[in-house]
Amino acid sequence: MSEKMYRIGEAAELLNLKTHVLRFWETEFPQLTPSRTGKGQRFYTETDMMLLRRIQQLLHEQGMTIEGARRVLEGSAVLDEDLPGRVAPVPDPAFMQMLLREISGVRRLLEKK
Repeated sequence: MSEKMYRIGEAAELLNLKTHVLRFWETEFPQLTPSRTGKGQRFYTETDMMLLRRIQQLLHEQGMTIEGARRVLEGSAVLDEDLPGRVAPVPDPAFMQMLLREISGVRRLLEKK
Protein backbone atom coordinates (compact mmCIF):
# COMPACT_ATOMS: atom_id res chain seq x y z
CA MET A 1 0.00 0.00 0.00
CA SER A 2 1.46 3.36 -0.97
CA GLU A 3 1.61 6.34 1.33
CA LYS A 4 -1.09 9.02 1.06
CA MET A 5 0.05 12.08 -0.86
CA TYR A 6 -1.39 15.56 -0.45
CA ARG A 7 -1.29 18.40 -2.96
CA ILE A 8 -0.21 21.76 -1.54
CA GLY A 9 -3.80 23.02 -1.43
CA GLU A 10 -4.95 19.91 0.45
CA ALA A 11 -2.06 20.16 2.91
CA ALA A 12 -2.70 23.86 3.51
CA GLU A 13 -6.40 23.22 4.08
CA LEU A 14 -5.73 20.42 6.57
CA LEU A 15 -3.38 22.72 8.51
CA ASN A 16 -5.63 25.77 8.14
CA LEU A 17 -2.80 27.69 6.46
CA LYS A 18 -2.32 29.48 3.16
CA THR A 19 -0.33 27.77 0.42
CA HIS A 20 2.23 30.58 0.35
CA VAL A 21 3.07 29.79 3.99
CA LEU A 22 3.95 26.20 3.07
CA ARG A 23 6.08 27.39 0.15
CA PHE A 24 7.87 29.85 2.47
CA TRP A 25 8.50 27.14 5.07
CA GLU A 26 10.13 25.01 2.36
CA THR A 27 12.73 27.77 1.96
CA GLU A 28 13.32 28.05 5.72
CA PHE A 29 13.33 24.40 6.82
CA PRO A 30 15.69 22.17 4.82
CA GLN A 31 14.02 19.04 6.24
CA LEU A 32 10.84 19.91 4.34
CA THR A 33 11.23 18.57 0.82
CA PRO A 34 7.94 17.58 -0.80
CA SER A 35 8.00 15.44 -3.93
CA ARG A 36 7.44 17.22 -7.23
CA THR A 37 5.91 16.12 -10.48
CA GLY A 38 7.51 16.86 -13.83
CA LYS A 39 5.42 20.04 -13.93
CA GLY A 40 6.65 21.11 -10.48
CA GLN A 41 3.45 20.34 -8.56
CA ARG A 42 4.18 19.62 -4.89
CA PHE A 43 3.05 16.44 -3.16
CA TYR A 44 3.40 16.09 0.62
CA THR A 45 3.70 12.66 2.26
CA GLU A 46 2.38 11.78 5.71
CA THR A 47 5.93 12.32 6.98
CA ASP A 48 5.94 15.80 5.44
CA MET A 49 2.57 16.48 7.05
CA MET A 50 3.92 15.47 10.47
CA LEU A 51 6.83 17.85 9.97
CA LEU A 52 4.48 20.64 8.88
CA ARG A 53 2.36 20.10 11.99
CA ARG A 54 5.49 20.25 14.16
CA ILE A 55 6.65 23.48 12.49
CA GLN A 56 3.18 24.94 12.93
CA GLN A 57 3.17 23.98 16.60
CA LEU A 58 6.62 25.49 17.22
CA LEU A 59 5.88 28.74 15.39
CA HIS A 60 2.20 29.34 16.08
CA GLU A 61 1.56 27.62 19.41
CA GLN A 62 4.95 27.94 21.11
CA GLY A 63 5.59 31.39 19.64
CA MET A 64 9.10 30.52 18.49
CA THR A 65 11.06 32.31 15.82
CA ILE A 66 11.89 30.52 12.59
CA GLU A 67 15.54 30.30 13.68
CA GLY A 68 14.56 28.79 17.04
CA ALA A 69 12.22 26.28 15.40
CA ARG A 70 14.92 25.38 12.88
CA ARG A 71 17.39 24.73 15.71
CA VAL A 72 14.88 22.51 17.55
CA LEU A 73 14.19 20.49 14.40
CA GLU A 74 17.92 20.13 13.69
CA GLY A 75 18.49 18.90 17.24
CA SER A 76 20.91 21.66 18.18
CA ALA A 77 18.42 23.05 20.72
CA VAL A 78 15.55 21.77 22.81
CA LEU A 79 12.40 23.49 24.00
CA ASP A 80 12.75 25.08 27.42
CA GLU A 81 9.52 23.94 29.06
CA ASP A 82 9.80 26.64 31.76
CA LEU A 83 9.85 29.45 29.20
CA PRO A 84 7.36 28.93 26.36
CA GLY A 85 8.81 29.85 22.99
CA ARG A 86 12.38 29.66 24.25
CA VAL A 87 15.03 27.12 23.36
CA ALA A 88 17.98 25.89 25.33
CA PRO A 89 21.16 24.65 23.66
CA VAL A 90 21.79 20.91 23.69
CA PRO A 91 24.67 20.27 26.09
CA ASP A 92 27.96 19.06 24.64
CA PRO A 93 28.37 15.36 25.64
CA ALA A 94 32.14 15.72 26.19
CA PHE A 95 31.59 18.71 28.47
CA MET A 96 28.88 16.85 30.39
CA GLN A 97 31.24 13.87 30.92
CA MET A 98 34.00 16.19 32.18
CA LEU A 99 31.52 17.92 34.50
CA LEU A 100 30.34 14.56 35.86
CA ARG A 101 33.96 13.53 36.58
CA GLU A 102 34.59 16.83 38.38
CA ILE A 103 31.44 16.54 40.49
CA SER A 104 32.26 12.91 41.33
CA GLY A 105 35.76 14.00 42.42
CA VAL A 106 34.36 16.73 44.66
CA ARG A 107 31.87 14.27 46.12
CA ARG A 108 34.66 11.79 46.96
CA LEU A 109 36.64 14.59 48.67
CA LEU A 110 33.64 15.58 50.75
CA GLU A 111 32.92 11.98 51.75
CA LYS A 112 36.46 11.61 53.11
CA LYS A 113 35.90 14.41 55.63
